[in-house]
Amino acid sequence: MSNRPTVNALVSPAGSMNVLSAQEASQLQDNTRTDIHHLFRQCALAVLSCDTELDDAHQLLELYKDFDIRVLQEYRGVKLELINAPACAFVNGELIRGVRENLFSVVRDILHLFSEIESRGLLALEEPMDVTNLVFEMLRHANAYRPGQQPDIIVCWGGHSIARGEYEYTKHVGHQLGLRKLNICTGCGPGAMKGPMKGAHIAHAKQRVSDGRFIGLTEPGIIAAESPNPIVNELIIMPDIEKRLEAFVRLGHGIIAFPGGPGTCEEILYLLGILLHPDNKEQPYPFILTGPESARAYFEQIDTFIGDTLGPEAQALYTIIIDDPVAVADYMLAGLDQVTEYRRKHNDAFHFNWKLKISSSFQQPFEPTHESMAAISLDSSLPTQELASNLRKVMSGIVAGNIKENGIAQIQEHGKFKLHGEKELMQRMDRLLSAFVEQQRMKLPGSHYEPCYEIAL
Repeated sequence: MSNRPTVNALVSPAGSMNVLSAQEASQLQDNTRTDIHHLFRQCALAVLSCDTELDDAHQLLELYKDFDIRVLQEYRGVKLELINAPACAFVNGELIRGVRENLFSVVRDILHLFSEIESRGLLALEEPMDVTNLVFEMLRHANAYRPGQQPDIIVCWGGHSIARGEYEYTKHVGHQLGLRKLNICTGCGPGAMKGPMKGAHIAHAKQRVSDGRFIGLTEPGIIAAESPNPIVNELIIMPDIEKRLEAFVRLGHGIIAFPGGPGTCEEILYLLGILLHPDNKEQPYPFILTGPESARAYFEQIDTFIGDTLGPEAQALYTIIIDDPVAVADYMLAGLDQVTEYRRKHNDAFHFNWKLKISSSFQQPFEPTHESMAAISLDSSLPTQELASNLRKVMSGIVAGNIKENGIAQIQEHGKFKLHGEKELMQRMDRLLSAFVEQQRMKLPGSHYEPCYEIAL
């Protein structure tokens, strides 16, 4: 039994959940389909563990190993039976409204992922436009579009285990964005994903914005390690990290990166690799790196690494603003004016960035294994876009080894990932990753970090 308080409950639908067919309900009821049920259980537990400070999916599952969830099909619809669910998700025996909505978002997206997308073989798509169409369809399925509404979605990236001062700074920036009536989209977890939402939520109340959007984009491999924070009012689970990243850049209208670790670095490299494509040269895309004074060295390290690997052209694609939330919000607001003008001029939709060119190398799922990590080509002679894509894969693999269930299991069984490449480039990467470790940006502050990677110098 779990050593934490638990609750048994029957829960009715809330939020954007559609009526289930008998076949769909049976898929989630069928425990012989261990892949579906395990994924469903893991994602549901993550949503219910809204107050957890863990960043390890395996630990969370162990902590609530007696938790289970069952779909009950009734003539009037569907209910969920929660068995030994975390008590922190309840108040006076009632499931918190926001948690209930997010829980049924899990039902909606996991069902869609397996009953439609997987059965139709759509996760094996290779043509870039086919993948983009799938991302569009999944966001539409989640009711993520507001056609005709002017660009106002600001994507905020950053670490889930940042220091308190950095977290407070993200709230200040979010507050300034909210005062300008802008909406927030993050990876939905704690830390830099929660802070901007919290600040904007208060600002929206001041501005009497009653329909503020706090969109959380996640994926099954990471949701248990970065449980959705309770402010998220639109939770969307994408099939994998690549489709999650594409959803960020096509749904959002501008991006702010706060301090983080390898996950944030992966996101930065992903966006830079896309914006470096010649077809995207004329497209405005406001991109800011920002943090308090204490994060200045962190951004200087990343800026140096980008300059040394991807060059000045990549550095010109973002602006670094230190310790000035007002300047961040004003810069972003001015950038949104340019985005609006560009979309009107080119007849592009406000709600989905169709014109952004994304190459296949940034779309195809990268499965971090010891073989695939060792095979990543890391050489400064590679075309800039290809190098950006490969550097992103390195960071993605480190994230998997740090916090994802499958990645952690691989490290425990086979040891550290081995990284190989050009000596000078590997030395630069080693300096960057070593700085992340020293600054405790790999795990929650105060916890011991054992690197999941080894750089061959």
